[in-house]
Amino acid sequence: MLGELNIGLIGCGYWGPNLIRNFRSLTECQVKTVCDVDQDRLRHMKKLYPEIVTTNQEDDIFNDTAIDAVAIVTPVSLHYKLAMKSMKAGKHTFVEKPMASSVAECKEMVKLSQKQKLTLMVGHTFIYTSVVRKIKEIIDSGEIGEICYISSRRLNLGLFQNDINVAWDLAPHDISIILYLSKHPPISVSCQGKAHVAEGIEDVTNMSLDFSNGNFATIQSSWLDPNKIREMTIVGTKKMIVYNDMEPLEKIRIYDKRVETPPHYDTFAEFQCSYHYGDTYAPYIKQVEPLKVECQHFLDCIRTGAKPDSSGREGLLVVQILEASSQSLRNNGIKVSIDILS
Repeated sequence: MLGELNIGLIGCGYWGPNLIRNFRSLTECQVKTVCDVDQDRLRHMKKLYPEIVTTNQEDDIFNDTAIDAVAIVTPVSLHYKLAMKSMKAGKHTFVEKPMASSVAECKEMVKLSQKQKLTLMVGHTFIYTSVVRKIKEIIDSGEIGEICYISSRRLNLGLFQNDINVAWDLAPHDISIILYLSKHPPISVSCQGKAHVAEGIEDVTNMSLDFSNGNFATIQSSWLDPNKIREMTIVGTKKMIVYNDMEPLEKIRIYDKRVETPPHYDTFAEFQCSYHYGDTYAPYIKQVEPLKVECQHFLDCIRTGAKPDSSGREGLLVVQILEASSQSLRNNGIKVSIDILS
């Protein structure tokens, strides 16, 4: 049985401090060292948490034999280099989304984690929310029937990135949720978009995923919308679910609505749709900070050797979809196949 786990964290910008706070709240680990190139950020972290060692040299974390695991919360372009160094140093590794800049990099990361027998986990935070877990429970129970399609919108004004487009920035959240909810693998993706602010960096995209059972999902992402929208609709053969993450309390609502077609008809004139309207309800969901659940899951997987719900394989599949979407964007939205066996 492992004792208290020591965590090193690289990247104390926008998201890193949230991970530090949540790891510190867990009794079976401590954040030993944090690293950032910005000395002002390090001074701020030291002021908040005087016991934490701060450094601007990443190797101080990799070379510290007392550190068991490393969390990497940097720009995407640095994920591969830092994760590989971390695992070569024998550290369990947590990487923020997206896992890396290319499928080839992700494959190398997965291969090294398997060779080193280390936990590799990707920060797909939304699948650790109480809401998404409740949605999966409802779907798996059969209450809404078979999923027909999923439609997702993640829109806001900014924050603009200078190294990735809006699909790579925002769509990983929606892709990871859709993959978590779906029982069937995606087989192709098409994507269209436009760059309005920075040349070559799309700030609005529309993505469509096809699945092996014939279903599909659409994902709209934007940095140019005046309103912040976080909404996903799951349409089933029996019922429908609307997940609105901007709602403070009733984040999901289940609609007992559906379209029913006649079992037999010979001509179009005989074809008559009927519409079923039933009750609408919002199930109670106990809210727990998903980042804390995610951090705890990382520690549990290190201790037990279990596969994380957002393992390197899941991270690889998300990047496969994103890479295929970029190929589709460059070719006017053509459908690009996804090799799910890779």
